[in-house]
Amino acid sequence: MTNSANQFTALLLEETSDQKISAQIKTLDNSALPEGDVTVAIRYSDLNYKDGLIVGGLGKLVRDYPHVPGIDFAGVVESSDSPDYKPGDEVVLTGWRVGERHWGGYATRARVKSDWLVPLPKGLTLEQAMAIGTAGFTAMLAVMALEDHGLTPDTDKEVLVTGAAGGAGSIATAILAKLGYKVAASTGRAETHDYLKGLGAASIVDRAELAEPPRGPMASERWAGIVDNVGGEQLGHILASLAYWGSCAAIGNAGGIKFTATVLPFILRGVNLLGIDSNMCPKARRLKAWDRLTRDLPLDKLAEITATAPLSQVPEHAGAILKGRVRGRLVIDVSA
Repeated sequence: MTNSANQFTALLLEETSDQKISAQIKTLDNSALPEGDVTVAIRYSDLNYKDGLIVGGLGKLVRDYPHVPGIDFAGVVESSDSPDYKPGDEVVLTGWRVGERHWGGYATRARVKSDWLVPLPKGLTLEQAMAIGTAGFTAMLAVMALEDHGLTPDTDKEVLVTGAAGGAGSIATAILAKLGYKVAASTGRAETHDYLKGLGAASIVDRAELAEPPRGPMASERWAGIVDNVGGEQLGHILASLAYWGSCAAIGNAGGIKFTATVLPFILRGVNLLGIDSNMCPKARRLKAWDRLTRDLPLDKLAEITATAPLSQVPEHAGAILKGRVRGRLVIDVSA
């Protein structure tokens, strides 16, 4: 799929008469693009859990149809009314509700606000940037938040990563292991144990173990820190096992948004529950996170955890990610 001067190709979501969502590849005129001061020829997007919900018409993340999903993208500037970007610049976009309220990355062309973009980080290709994508960017923000709250690699306890076989969990595991942390990777999929060990996990924790509530309001200190991709009731359980002054960076809610916990971990151990918002992340923090990713994420591991699929296969893979069948990262080649 390629751009023409006045038209582009997109995976278009439309609401049917019975209020279901259809997803079809269509050719659209440039006049359909939303407002913005930079037009980008998209090369790659990726697939996240949120994309699965949006393509499936679940969760009410999209209110207005027709809509082009894809919550991030990497590409080349075609035209610009901004002094910050010129044609030919390679750029990356994550966040700002692209793919939800604003047309997103599952298209060969996008028009966005220049403030939402960042230059492609040095040392990365466009494809690598989307292999990292929103999932990896959020994972890096989580690691940075834990470090901001005192976590250092010389701790004698493990750092727990829940939902470790998913995209954000895989990248969080690889980053923490490279930085020298002992990582306990939690998963409910036995077939991913060797995969997680290959990313540097020191141990594997069965998801069922974490699903069990502690016997009392507190449990023995077990985790120096936590990157939680799951949320739900499990989040309340694992907080009870955090070490004194430990922190949990919450970056996902695949297990639901219900949160049940006592105040005792916060009062008796001084733990921190850190909510990570990658959507409206300030630009200085955004640039720092991308810089850290180029240094702290082993790119050889990134290649091992990444697969590629064409735009036409997004609906199929969107259903699979909601069922927990997508391992690691899936890059979408919108030109294939």
